Amino acid sequence: MTEFQLAIEGMSCASCVSHVEKALRKVAGVQDVSVNLATELATVQGDSATAIGPLVAAVEKAGYVVKQQEVTLDIAGMSCASCVSRVEKALYKVPGVQSVAVNLASEKATLNTAGAVPLESLIAAVHAAGYEASLPSSAADSPASGEGKPGLPSWWPVAAAGLLTLPLVLPMLLMPFGGGALPGWWQLALATPVQFWFGARFYRAGWRALKAGSGNMDLLVALGTSAAYGLSLYLLLAAPAMGHLYFEASAAVITLVLLGKWLETRAKRQTADAIRALNALRPERATVRRTQGANSVDREIAIAALQLGDVVVVRAGERIAADGVVLEGHSQVDESLLTGESLPVEKQVGDRITAGAINGNGLLLVTTTAIGAETTLARIIRMVEHAQAAKAPIQRLVDQVSAVFVPVVLVIALLTLLGWGFFNGDWQQALLNAVAVLVIACPCALGLATPTAIMAGTGIAARYGILIKDAEALEIAHRISVVAFDKTGTLTVGHPTLLNYLPAAPGTDAARDLLALAAAVQRNSEHPLARAVIAAAGQAGIAPALAASKVQTVAGRGVQANIGDMQYFLGSSRWMQELGADTAMLATEARRLETEGRTISWLASGADGQRTVNGLLAFGDEIKPAAKAAVRQLQQQAIRVAMLSGDNRGSANAVGSQLGISEIHAEILPADKAKAIADLKAGGAVVAMVGDGINDAPALAAADVGIAMATGTDVAMQAAGITLMRGDPGLVADAIDISRRTYSKIRQNLFWAFIYNLIGIPLAALGYLNPVLAGAAMAFSSVSVVSNALLLRRWRPAEHLSANRPTKETSHDKHDN
Repeated sequence: MTEFQLAIEGMSCASCVSHVEKALRKVAGVQDVSVNLATELATVQGDSATAIGPLVAAVEKAGYVVKQQEVTLDIAGMSCASCVSRVEKALYKVPGVQSVAVNLASEKATLNTAGAVPLESLIAAVHAAGYEASLPSSAADSPASGEGKPGLPSWWPVAAAGLLTLPLVLPMLLMPFGGGALPGWWQLALATPVQFWFGARFYRAGWRALKAGSGNMDLLVALGTSAAYGLSLYLLLAAPAMGHLYFEASAAVITLVLLGKWLETRAKRQTADAIRALNALRPERATVRRTQGANSVDREIAIAALQLGDVVVVRAGERIAADGVVLEGHSQVDESLLTGESLPVEKQVGDRITAGAINGNGLLLVTTTAIGAETTLARIIRMVEHAQAAKAPIQRLVDQVSAVFVPVVLVIALLTLLGWGFFNGDWQQALLNAVAVLVIACPCALGLATPTAIMAGTGIAARYGILIKDAEALEIAHRISVVAFDKTGTLTVGHPTLLNYLPAAPGTDAARDLLALAAAVQRNSEHPLARAVIAAAGQAGIAPALAASKVQTVAGRGVQANIGDMQYFLGSSRWMQELGADTAMLATEARRLETEGRTISWLASGADGQRTVNGLLAFGDEIKPAAKAAVRQLQQQAIRVAMLSGDNRGSANAVGSQLGISEIHAEILPADKAKAIADLKAGGAVVAMVGDGINDAPALAAADVGIAMATGTDVAMQAAGITLMRGDPGLVADAIDISRRTYSKIRQNLFWAFIYNLIGIPLAALGYLNPVLAGAAMAFSSVSVVSNALLLRRWRPAEHLSANRPTKETSHDKHDN
């Protein structure tokens, strides 16, 4: 009997309970169902063949949702791709588990479960497979590298095994020059602690794998070195006159594999530097300002005690504890480790501020708007961790190979032993060749090839403000052939600016008077065009004219108000026609500005029948400084660039002309943007959509890869596979570039991992490799794969924006400590 518990969302009454129960009872194998409306849990009992998938599908077909839960476990004892496969299979068997991704590089398992699955069941399943599982430990608690014992450096087992092995190997190397081997009993004394003390980890892990009915790298090493050691012991005891012993082979193999694993662990740790750097941004304490009676008192509290709405005091040089809005003060803030922007950013009253950034020289009072797991920093960390834990689709090939790798190697080793033994009768040489086959086989390199590249690629991308949500987006992005940009807020600043104001009467004073009157009419309006007028007046140093009275908004037309004894009208061309105001003197300029994509407003004054035009104001959405270079860089990479916009065709064409974009889709509704993406995908093109607003979410989801600006809405970021932490369109080309480089590293790693085995195993089987060389090749195969992935850490964004990017590694790390 198998029991499942499903957490169900969407139930509101007893009728819902009945619907869910009926739907679940129809699933084959289900014997009993009980749905609790209060706890929103469905308890399902079924026979052993009942699977979770049909149950979830039945609930969803009934119109409800099974709530997913994500669980992360630390897994200890894995050494190769075979271990990954076995842990995944074990966790999949736990009722309620829907998906599992085990990462050899980070030694973590990420699971999605339908409802609450007992943690004890998951840990027990991993233990039954021969490994250890626990809840994730903090980065601060994790060991520096290697295994080691408390109080001893992590490299000591490698050094000790090397010191014991050196006297065994050195005479072999000096033999051509007249050197001789150590006496047999000395060899036994030196090799035994290496074999059974320092090599005990291989026996333990191999035995666990054997009990679970499978094999792994540790089993191969244990079998191979035990065979060489056993043969040497037999010759020493039963046939001492036969001469050469092979204790040096077993000891050298174990020492080399230990060295390889230690180097591999150190290298794997470097691939997770991005997560550690981000975690280091979290301060442990914050200073809050609390009111006590008539006074305000500053108190230092733990970050966990912060509450929404608290006023946090951020002194010069301190790290900001929570997301918030500046209540008081002015300073410059270093956000380089969050956004990749190396230059400090000005912050003043009303500006948003992000946890993890470093305050400059000023004192800031910040009202918290997000704390703990809801801060931008916490969400960034979750996104990077999720990407690094996920499996790329290309990993499926490795999973298929690893499932049969160890059994195939054992069969090849057996055939090598029997073949050489029966072919020339030299069973001693046959055993050594079989040992070489066992030792050189390297499933660990296969298991590390993909995850280390993904961890390194997503890590370095995050340090430059490119957050890749999952491995699939990373893998697809390297094939992007079309990039579709939303216009407003993505290629442009996203809010209107007053670009021109032309008075009907010539003269500088007339232009200033026009702007002053327009600012007075719109002084108390929150309309975007009104804010643009007020901002332009402030920048020009123009104070508004006399206070406006009787201010009235005319829907679809504009604003009217009285200034002194005169009535003023500020609005559209259509309204001017209705008012009878003559716009002929500025009509030519108005048409020119409209052709350039400007929005025109007119200011007129006077009483009924005698309205006179004072001038016109032209508004536009400024193009981002980096947009033109970003488009050009994509086009240089043979990527087609298109622009989608809901604005009028004239405005869209004007922006496209300035940026060099010829493929314009204008005057389209949000739903039509998704259709435009589908049209762009015709013919097999791989399309990326870049946007920042709620209206872009359908197109982001419809694209092969959605790329969202973090300066936009959360809805856009949730629909996208990649998030750009700065509103910089140049990061799009950088995201594609790091994807291409990461995918290239994955292919290189898989090539080398396969080639080691495809060449090494036949050479060992044919007698061209002795066990020591085979052990060295196996030990360094995984090291080379990880080291190759680490080369991604040298990646830097394109030079066209280098003035705004960190140029040295120290520019990122200067605050880490």
